Amino acid sequence: MVEEKIKLKTGYTTGSCATAAAKTALLSIINQEKIQNVSIILPRRSFIQIPIHSCEFKNDKAKCSVIKNGGDDPDVTHGAEIIVELSLTEKINEIDIDGAEGVGIVTKQGLGLEIGKPAINPVPKKMINENLRDIGKEILEKKGIKVVISVPKGKELAPKTDNPRLGIRNGISILGTSGIVIPFSTASYAASIRQNLDVAIAAGNKTVVLTTGGRSEEYAKKIVDLPVHCFVQMGDFSGYTIQQCGRKDIKKAYVVGFIGKLAKMAAGVKQTHVKGSKVDMNFLSELAKKANADEKIIQSIKKANTARHVSEIIKENSITGFFELICSETYKHMRKHSEEKVPIDVILFDFEGEILARESQE
Repeated sequence: MVEEKIKLKTGYTTGSCATAAAKTALLSIINQEKIQNVSIILPRRSFIQIPIHSCEFKNDKAKCSVIKNGGDDPDVTHGAEIIVELSLTEKINEIDIDGAEGVGIVTKQGLGLEIGKPAINPVPKKMINENLRDIGKEILEKKGIKVVISVPKGKELAPKTDNPRLGIRNGISILGTSGIVIPFSTASYAASIRQNLDVAIAAGNKTVVLTTGGRSEEYAKKIVDLPVHCFVQMGDFSGYTIQQCGRKDIKKAYVVGFIGKLAKMAAGVKQTHVKGSKVDMNFLSELAKKANADEKIIQSIKKANTARHVSEIIKENSITGFFELICSETYKHMRKHSEEKVPIDVILFDFEGEILARESQE
């Protein structure tokens, strides 16, 4: 097949862009020279080379930028300039990371980020920290480092993302869990799912673990002992993936994820991309009602900002049975999408990798 011969280009996340710009800024201060390309360490210990768009420096500060490249999955941030202004401070061994123009501010709960602070996710922060410490040991013995990220077009790009609905105001988010962007366009991603299933079958494995992304895959690997080729990142294509499992005679499929994606699957959504389908808060409030939540909690779920926010409300109020209902509804729909052919084991993780609930035939 032609599509299997095409090598899909990966891109890099806004988090990787900010990391590359920060590392370049520090290197240019250390070496007092312009840098055109930089190699950064990614969260899973691999490296990626990123071209630098601009690089200005003095003895104790620098301003560098990277043009965001989404590879074969260009999103609204593709082509945006991510700028880092880095300066040395008197706070010995401290790295302070902040946002400026075009980086959104968090105004609602449920994102796992502090309200009133820039929308810079923990993984990009960790990447910046790690990459700067890797090259800046000597500087950090005497000084601190301040990193300020800005995206000049961030404010105008933000309305094209889901940020306004999530309560992130006046800019985009600095995101990324793996540092690289795997192509998510429908045709290319569907091809990679089929390929992954075929590899597992060819190796003699008829049990697969379908995960919604890299982090859920990491957690799943700790509880399901299978070769690495049995783990399939279905991303947002849950309905398509389980349908393919049915057609390819897979004997068992684990369906693994966090509340955001599983809440959509539980509601019967086959393709769970954040732009294509929103978490149905009315549906989740109905599940809470079935789990005997009182009216006040049901109303707060209806007004919740994200599925993560809903899970916080459920935990805070010790509602039992809610997470089990999400798993059983997900199980029901995924069985249906598989044309009742594939035995399924649904696992819902919290964000620390603990199992919140599970549903299977056994």
